[in-house]
This record gives sequence, structure tokens and C-alpha cells, in this order.
Amino acid sequence: MTFRTLLMAKAGVCLAFGLLLLLIPGALFGFLGATLGPGGVFAAREYGAALIGALFLMWFARDLQAPVGRRAILLYLLIYDAIGVAITLLAVLSGVLNGLGWGVVVVYLFFTVGAAYVMLEGRGAGTPVAQA
Repeated sequence: MTFRTLLMAKAGVCLAFGLLLLLIPGALFGFLGATLGPGGVFAAREYGAALIGALFLMWFARDLQAPVGRRAILLYLLIYDAIGVAITLLAVLSGVLNGLGWGVVVVYLFFTVGAAYVMLEGRGAGTPVAQA
């Protein structure tokens, strides 16, 4: 996987989930077996807005050549998605989300592993992590 491919895939996921969270957060969480009160709808829409922001970052940085910039974006993805794995895994295991929540875990895990792979291969950061 290349830096460009990773960012384009992440942009696609951010577009899909960002729009769903902005427009129909209750329906999305209902599909996953959870309900949202007014505060939850607000928080979900705030998260949707953050995903739309991440979408633009990923899309416009996909051809970035600066090693420092690539490394910063990969580190962001690695940390963000690793935390997403942990939080969503806990939500599924505790029954907050139904079995479809495992799909969300897999998506977060894919991007965590993808960011680590690109960093370690040096394809995204210019140099392998071990040399930094």
C-alpha cells in the first residue's frame, strides 16, 4: 500500500461516515444497535464535521512529497485509528453496539495497520520510522 492509496481510501471512508453522521446520526447509530439522545446527536454531528475536515486533509495531501508532512499525517492516522479500534472494540464488547460494530472495528484496524505499514516501509515518510 502506498501513501497515496491509504489517503484516498481514508478520504472515501471519511466522506461516507462524515455525511451519515452529519445528516442522519440517529439512523446510523440505530443501525449499529445504539440510540442517541439530543446530546448524542450533537456529538455525532460534531464528529461528522471532523470527518469532513479529515476528508479534505486526506484528499488534498494525497500527493504530498514532503517527508515531514507525510510523517505527520501518518502519525495522525496511526494514533487516531488505533484509539478508534480500542473505543469501538469496548463498545461492541460491552453491548453498546451490536454485531455490526465489528465492521467499524475492522475499518479502524485497517487504517491503523495501513498507516503503520506505510510508515515502516518508508513509502509515506521518506525514511523508515526506525531511522528517525
